[in-house]
Amino acid sequence: MHYALLIYEDEAIYGDEPDSPALQAIIGQHMAFAGSLGAARVGGAGLAGTDSATTVRTTGGVKTVHDGPYAETKEQLGGFYLIEAPDLDAALAIARRVPLAANGAIEVRPLLETPT
Repeated sequence: MHYALLIYEDEAIYGDEPDSPALQAIIGQHMAFAGSLGAARVGGAGLAGTDSATTVRTTGGVKTVHDGPYAETKEQLGGFYLIEAPDLDAALAIARRVPLAANGAIEVRPLLETPT
């Protein structure tokens, strides 16, 4: 089965600069983690900050475009991994290893897969 590991953290802890020491440190940890996954890693990427987000919202069938993320939250989606694991327990074991700089959450969600 394929799973998405969605990484939620408060992006403010990394500062505003793309070369901040905190951001560079967590990127290094993710590079090492991604390499340790081997064939279980199907894909994934970090995401630019929420200040670069644009949301298409549908209300009553009308679509509107808004600057910024969909909702105000204390944690923002900062990146994701796509992994292959035999079951949820194995996916959770991998999710427990995802680096976080401070408080945060890793949402584990199975992908909808069509039979081949």
